[in-house]
Amino acid sequence: MADAPVPPAEIKPAGGSLAPFRYPAFRAIWTANLFSNIGSMIQSVGAAWLMTELTTSHVLVALVQASATIPILLLGMFAGAIADNYDRRRVMLAAQSGMLVVSAALAALAYTGSIGPLSLLALTLMVGMGTALNGPAWQASVRLQVGRADLPQAISLNAISFNLARSVGPALGGILISLWSTSLAFAINALSYLGMIVVLSRWRPESLPPTREPMLAAIGRGLRFCASSSPIRKVLIRGFAIGFGAAGLQALMPSIARDVLKGSELDYGLMLGGFGIGSIVTALWISKIRRRLGSEAVVTAATLIFAAAQVLMASATGVPMAIVAAFFGGMGWASAMTSLNVAMQLRSPEDILGRCLSIYQAVTFGGMALGAWAWGSVADFASLQTALHAAAVWLLASLAMHFFAPMPTREEGRLDAVPESKP
Repeated sequence: MADAPVPPAEIKPAGGSLAPFRYPAFRAIWTANLFSNIGSMIQSVGAAWLMTELTTSHVLVALVQASATIPILLLGMFAGAIADNYDRRRVMLAAQSGMLVVSAALAALAYTGSIGPLSLLALTLMVGMGTALNGPAWQASVRLQVGRADLPQAISLNAISFNLARSVGPALGGILISLWSTSLAFAINALSYLGMIVVLSRWRPESLPPTREPMLAAIGRGLRFCASSSPIRKVLIRGFAIGFGAAGLQALMPSIARDVLKGSELDYGLMLGGFGIGSIVTALWISKIRRRLGSEAVVTAATLIFAAAQVLMASATGVPMAIVAAFFGGMGWASAMTSLNVAMQLRSPEDILGRCLSIYQAVTFGGMALGAWAWGSVADFASLQTALHAAAVWLLASLAMHFFAPMPTREEGRLDAVPESKP
């Protein structure tokens, strides 16, 4: 490891929206992550659909979707401290390897018919634990892959990678399940981790060795910084509110597809694909819009769009209408989440970046997990349509935060080390 690492920003100047692809490390990791995300989406469809076959409980179906976010709520801050205390590449390798093993076990149990609702939920939670461990290290490592000025574009491209997978993976998962069974979906996801493991094994980023702190002291330092930073507090508040409300559409979509629209697993995959396409279309231009109008305007518009998508989904009388609703939901989701992520990255110091991002993830995706449980409970008590309308009302009410927790202004709390590139 070099004693004086040369930051990528000193190697190449900032460029356009595709500039991060000039960096070999980013290209390789982005590509491997795309295939890994496709595998995850295929498994997500398989797990959600399998749960609808194992139980009629809307709460359990919603909790399958929340299983990827509940561990982030419970373990996220520990994962952030681990990402800052240890080599982030090795942390990601450990997480990817663990998820491979669990997904392979899930495939074997599903193939033999030895899985029930609780064991399915337990195994998807274990995959979620791997996601929680991987997340802060992966997001913090983006600074080691591209130049500082290209960081916002790299974050947007990573969002596109995820949403490309969200577009292709669900439909592919629906086809595979209809042709074979959910066990094939789980097996393909296990194999999809191999590419990322190989790329990470070969990647040797130049960086200073991390300064280790006791775990609780490290977590406390990250919490104190986030609590003392007014811009970051605003981002966290908005992230929780949007995550809680947005969970309605995403967690209840499999139940809408099966119980309301009487659709198949392929129909559900197409609905998720519509969500992903909406996210991709938005991610391609959202950085330019955010630079022109500011984060507050973008997040406000995203909230309104997502609330409208939930109302449209509740009114859907057929799969095409549901796909349109999911498309608009994807637009709102990508606009909000990309803006929140960029705001956090640009205002977090490098030495505690993993902790700051883990706190953001814990708050935002923890809000999603709580929302999935809440809206699933409303659906069981009343109806799926009532739950979606209630989630939309929550999002509309959250717009009041414009007055007491507005998104940070362009220069508020910004760190000079990571300037945002100009259009």
